[in-house]
Amino acid sequence: MLKKIVVIGPESTGKSTLCEALARTYNSLWCPEYAREYLVKNGKYYKYNDLLTIAKGQLKMEDDYAAKMIDRKVQPPYLFVDTDMYVMKVWCEYVFEKCHTFILDAIATRPYDLYLLCDIDIPWAKDELREYPDLEVRKQLFLMYKDLLVNQPVPWITVSGPLQERIATVKESITQLFS
Repeated sequence: MLKKIVVIGPESTGKSTLCEALARTYNSLWCPEYAREYLVKNGKYYKYNDLLTIAKGQLKMEDDYAAKMIDRKVQPPYLFVDTDMYVMKVWCEYVFEKCHTFILDAIATRPYDLYLLCDIDIPWAKDELREYPDLEVRKQLFLMYKDLLVNQPVPWITVSGPLQERIATVKESITQLFS
């Protein structure tokens, strides 16, 4: 049965890098962050309703990758997902102080098997789409994610350190949870 492992955290915490590395490690697939594709295509300035469009695009992309996993019978059946609706919730609330009902409903109904919360212990890397280089803001956002994970039922871990350390931590958790 397909296991969805979601990687979340503030921007520039290595989410995409970790997803890609884990997919290589497990000879599996990873679902990229739709927001990056959307903002590159439509410009980095966004409005509240753009976040709803991004959320819907993220879910469709995730579903497409899950279908590929099932069609290809990828083993072990781990789909690494870069970003989910918790990220969309934090983004909406941090920037606009409100969140679309669609996003909240998706949080309540979409099943996941493990969350990986990326720590802010790696340096922020400048990128044309990134908005929050300030360490205090990064800490605040990290705590918002942590609070969401503490208050939901899916297992989760914090991953920190260099990439190889993060991969080792995740492999240990996957072995404990799914073997």
